[in-house]
Amino acid sequence: MADRRALDALDVALLTALREHRRAGDLELSRITGVARATVTARLERLEAAGVVTGYGPDVDVSAAGFGVQAFVTLEIAQGAIDAVTRDLEAIPGVLEAHATTGVGDVLCRVAARSHEALQQTLVDLNRSSAVVRSTSVVALSEIVPWRTLPLLETAAAPSAGRSAMRRAGAPVTPDR
Repeated sequence: MADRRALDALDVALLTALREHRRAGDLELSRITGVARATVTARLERLEAAGVVTGYGPDVDVSAAGFGVQAFVTLEIAQGAIDAVTRDLEAIPGVLEAHATTGVGDVLCRVAARSHEALQQTLVDLNRSSAVVRSTSVVALSEIVPWRTLPLLETAAAPSAGRSAMRRAGAPVTPDR
């Protein structure tokens, strides 16, 4: 990440506008937020350079795409085997994401499959890794809070910057204290 400064209210207003108007270009985002097009362009470039905005591709609902069986799998791995398990996990298409963690397990994976039988095969594939000592899986029944970032970002935004842009973008604005 090139720039670690905190997001301000205008950054959050732009991110909100991007989320709500996914195909909007800089000119449309300028109209929505009420700031100059050059400001929108510069802010988006900064957010991209900082690694805050990581892409503009479509969000894909894997359940709607036919992979409705999902599970979270905790892996205990051999000492110092994080690189090996990373390579093994990247080779398994059903692994949606994996995170090194603290606690009893070492790695937490989110996996998806078309059926329970396919999930079982993915779990077998995970356990074939020579780096995995033990795995524990929990099947997800339903999603109750989808992946989201804006509520968190809104709490971190500087309270005074970009206030008028947030009002124009329809974002909630709280009084200064």
